[in-house]
Amino acid sequence: MEFDGFEWDAGNIAKSQKHGLSLAEIESVFSERILILNDEANSEAEQRFRAIGVTMSGRRAFVVFTLRGKRLRPFSARYMHRKEIERYEKDNTDV
Repeated sequence: MEFDGFEWDAGNIAKSQKHGLSLAEIESVFSERILILNDEANSEAEQRFRAIGVTMSGRRAFVVFTLRGKRLRPFSARYMHRKEIERYEKDNTDV
């Protein structure tokens, strides 16, 4: 998935940082190899995606986002829980 930077404003900064990830950590998830899934259940007004990857500090993270033009707009982000990580690693041995 190609994009040209991130779209941040007051609306998504607070929600994205709600669970303790900095903007830099959220952006770092997209700089490494990630798993991107469609988020069909929440894609009413625009197509949304779920990204699972690793932050610059080495922690697994989950980010919900959309593409607006060529800009990636995160909606929310959080660290993954231990059981989610175990399930992810079991299902994605090549990631």
